[in-house]
Amino acid sequence: MNHEYNLKVCLIRPTMSDEFKFMRTSVPNFAIICGGLLVMSGIASYLISDTGSLTALIPSIFGAPLIILGLLSNKNISNKHHYMHASMVFALISVMGGLRIFSTWSDASDLTIFSHLFLIIIGVTFMISGILSFRHARKLRESLGE
Repeated sequence: MNHEYNLKVCLIRPTMSDEFKFMRTSVPNFAIICGGLLVMSGIASYLISDTGSLTALIPSIFGAPLIILGLLSNKNISNKHHYMHASMVFALISVMGGLRIFSTWSDASDLTIFSHLFLIIIGVTFMISGILSFRHARKLRESLGE
């Protein structure tokens, strides 16, 4: 009798958790965190820079959409996957933009090098979380037979 109950529980509720967590938070919340870090980095770079150049705000330009898409994902669950795919595009663009530093490394200031490397690190980390989340969702769908 007890064995039959366990079988029913396994068939109804998969053993895999429905929500993927990366660094103990959901991917939309991680998008908000990563976006916030990029926005703060851009503002700090602008304030620290000697020239007051608006290009120092570029990390903020990539961070703001991550924050917005993370918030939209949390608010509109039915379109969450669309928002997360869009946020992955912004993460990829930030990595590609950060990679520019390797062509101008010798002429760049320390602040420029830091900003570009920060774009790469945050972008790659977020992309890893997204890829792992997409894999988790696919495995969950397969385990449910969809």
